[in-house]
Amino acid sequence: MPPAAAPRPPRFYEFAAGTFYRAAASGLLPATWFLGDRTRPVALTPRPTPLTVEIVSHCWNYSHLLAYQLSSLVHFPPTRLNVRMTVCWCTEDRGTAALLDFFAARTVPSVSWNWIPLPRGELLRRAIGRNRAALATPADWIWFTDCDLLFHAGCLDTLADRLATCAAPLVFPAEERTTALLRPDDAVLRAAAERPALVAIDAAQFRVARPRKATGPLQITHGDVARALGYCASLPLYQNPTDRWRKTYEDRAFRWLVGSQGVPLDIQGVYRIKHLEKGRYHGAGLLTSLRRRNRARKDARPPADTSPPASA
Repeated sequence: MPPAAAPRPPRFYEFAAGTFYRAAASGLLPATWFLGDRTRPVALTPRPTPLTVEIVSHCWNYSHLLAYQLSSLVHFPPTRLNVRMTVCWCTEDRGTAALLDFFAARTVPSVSWNWIPLPRGELLRRAIGRNRAALATPADWIWFTDCDLLFHAGCLDTLADRLATCAAPLVFPAEERTTALLRPDDAVLRAAAERPALVAIDAAQFRVARPRKATGPLQITHGDVARALGYCASLPLYQNPTDRWRKTYEDRAFRWLVGSQGVPLDIQGVYRIKHLEKGRYHGAGLLTSLRRRNRARKDARPPADTSPPASA
């Protein structure tokens, strides 16, 4: 049984500590000052095959998106590695509870299901669940992701091929395919909203994007690094529960602590459903409305990088 998270910090502490960590993680201060008694592994080596990869996802009232993620493992199970699919969730979320029961009853070759229930305040701070999974993972690699990411045809097998000779601490797909920014009434989001079901995407609705670093849903970490550092385990703010879904600044802090922005790998079949209603945008206030508009404006921009994907 993991230790309980600390009590929720005062709002002033949340603001002050968050601002400080964001500034530090921008390169202002050396990450080694913040590792505490944790140390980065000195030497990493490729892991023996067949590999085991743990995929860690979070879901809070997004079962209509998680359905696509879990369905992708059913439709395209790996043949050259083993997957441990971990989902952090909260029992208050009845839709996700029903969905997890639905998939738990399914046997998928080379895939095992691992559901981690968390109190709501801990679930809403994504780094808490990621940290617990990182410290406890038995896997060779751990993929920190979000529930809107899908592992389509060829994804996990090309991942196996790329990781077989890789000894980097952090890697990410050089290419992903994303939808436009979908609104709540879009058919893709409604398809899995009524009841648990196997669902599938129309790949023609997705466009190519090329990330430049290991962003939040694309952080594939060497197992030795995860067990040594956890996920921002040495930064107290990111291990405290919260009363609302927080913007995930800890993604940058994690890269800073690992000491890498990530190595791009040519991995096929990474798809992501982009959606307007982010967890922190729920509501009808002015700030919520401005956030939605800003997100829609950013999504309307052309891709920043259209060069051919890198490979390792």
